[in-house]
Amino acid sequence: MSKMRRIAVMTSGGDAPGMNPAVRAVVRTAAAHDVEVYGIRQGYTGMLGGDFELMTSRDVSGIIQRGGTILQTARNQEFKTTEGQERGLRRLNEHSIDGLIVIGGDGSLRGALALHKLGFPVIGVPGSIDNDIWGTDMCIGVDSALNTILDAIDKLRDTASSHERCFLVEVMGRNCGYLATMGGILGGAEFILIPEHPTPLEEIDDIIKEAYMKGKSHAMGVIAEGATPKTKEVAEYLEAQKVGFEVRVTVLGHVVRGGSPTAFDRLLATRMGVRAVELLLEGQSGVMVGLHGREMGTVSLEDATTKQREVSEYFVEMAEMLAK
Repeated sequence: MSKMRRIAVMTSGGDAPGMNPAVRAVVRTAAAHDVEVYGIRQGYTGMLGGDFELMTSRDVSGIIQRGGTILQTARNQEFKTTEGQERGLRRLNEHSIDGLIVIGGDGSLRGALALHKLGFPVIGVPGSIDNDIWGTDMCIGVDSALNTILDAIDKLRDTASSHERCFLVEVMGRNCGYLATMGGILGGAEFILIPEHPTPLEEIDDIIKEAYMKGKSHAMGVIAEGATPKTKEVAEYLEAQKVGFEVRVTVLGHVVRGGSPTAFDRLLATRMGVRAVELLLEGQSGVMVGLHGREMGTVSLEDATTKQREVSEYFVEMAEMLAK
């Protein structure tokens, strides 16, 4: 067993439903091993500013059902520099922190890797609604975001059918189309646009016209924000082509980030938080906790931040088949 007596936990980058259950699991698992936990507020910004606060089991009571993160989060450019990373290390040492758990996405995990390379013990936990982190089957927040998207699509279908409209639903996903793909499959969309697969406007036009000619009462397209073509361009093109349906656009935006975490995300976040503490106490560093099948595994932070995760071609083909 490690001699660690004081660890820190932080959430960084974009928030995700389930971060609070992860923080709760870290604090209470550490307490069970007589290890103090300090929460770092506002990610790397708080680290550089020395915003550390001792957390007890009572401090995380009643947060398991809350979305967002009680530690708050921020994006920080200074920590991307060598000087910023060295100053962060100094702040950790000033507070006598023996190990760190970073909960966040790709940029946050790159920061964790930088600290590891400076010799500081650190474990990563993947929190990203885009599910774009290599080395884990699922990230914290993905299931909750998907449920929010599906709730919106189901409601939009009601009004779309009433007015014979085509709704274009834009969801988050600047570089990864996982949310759009799964939202489209599970929401019964006629077409899905994702960054990984640019789609000609003419192809989208054919799909919507075919849906109209088949006598469908509505049509639905799910578009990732980073897709090509962009949502506005698709809407203007379809309107000009007179596809039969009226075209309406709904941008879900940051609504997808909010809300109470689902049962799946609460369990995933809890398991990852517990395992992260265990790994630190076992003397490990430079790894990220990941869901591998049904089990908690690890992957190096180096691999997690340098390898690209994309939407499976199997799901892309499934989406096209089921939309017919």
